[in-house]
Amino acid sequence: MNVPYTSAVGSLVVQECNPIHFSECDIIFSGLDSSVAGDVESAFLKADLAIFSNAKNHRMGGNIPLVVPTANADHLDAIVQQRQQLSLQRGFLVTNSNCSTSGLVVVLKALQDAFGPLSAVIVQTMQAISGAGYPGVSSLDILDNVIPYISGEEDKMEVETLKILGQVRSTTESQQHDLFEPLTETKVSATCNRVAVVDGHTECVSVKFARQPAPSVEEIQRVLTAYKCDAQTLGCFSAPLAPICVAQSPDRPQPRLDRDIHGGNAVTVGRIRPCPVLDVKFTLLVHNTVLGAAGSGILNAELAVAKGLVRPAQ
Repeated sequence: MNVPYTSAVGSLVVQECNPIHFSECDIIFSGLDSSVAGDVESAFLKADLAIFSNAKNHRMGGNIPLVVPTANADHLDAIVQQRQQLSLQRGFLVTNSNCSTSGLVVVLKALQDAFGPLSAVIVQTMQAISGAGYPGVSSLDILDNVIPYISGEEDKMEVETLKILGQVRSTTESQQHDLFEPLTETKVSATCNRVAVVDGHTECVSVKFARQPAPSVEEIQRVLTAYKCDAQTLGCFSAPLAPICVAQSPDRPQPRLDRDIHGGNAVTVGRIRPCPVLDVKFTLLVHNTVLGAAGSGILNAELAVAKGLVRPAQ
């Protein structure tokens, strides 16, 4: 029997964000606004609960994994060390990245793994209005317009990228340092713009490789097409068939045509060509509310379960 929508909603229980009400939950997803997320998530972590957060508050914490599931799933393994540092039995806190960072790091990870360190990355974004949340940007501000400023966005892209593409320290090292060692040899420069697109962040990227001569366009295309991630290897339900899809048409990717590929968990890359200033430049597209937000949280949780890191409530 089909349950009327109004009845289904009417039966939902709304609880205060207090850990005492969630002690029987194996996994908790936090989509709270950053104005309240920091304190609430800290309280849930202290109560030994497992949290996957979309908020920015704890992303750069020294013992907090910042994970884009199709880029650095290995950082989830630091949950074991996080528990030891915080004297937790089953709880942990994992954050996903800023929406614009999520697409960028998947492509950079593939390039870094194949060709070694990147010395410089310049990225210019054209970000969808859904990334501003509800009620978002006024129609009178965004229609017939481009807004060349998104508060805090450029800083987040520049520092988050270095943490995500960095390494997890060994257990011995992490006793004296943060759990994560960000890249130091890579410089990232971001310029972020809001445009009148509903969903899908488009990013124009130029990259310089530390190793010279730089790889050819053909080599880069092959590497991006062949790139695989842990979510595929571990058989996660939400894993995309291909984390990176290389567009063949010169006028792609486009948000309306490409943002939903593989359920929105794939990054589409096109216009790969030589860069006269750095080495190579390309355009990428990421679905900002899927891989750039809720989709990352869900896939991170699936990865943690597959890795045996989630301990059921007693």
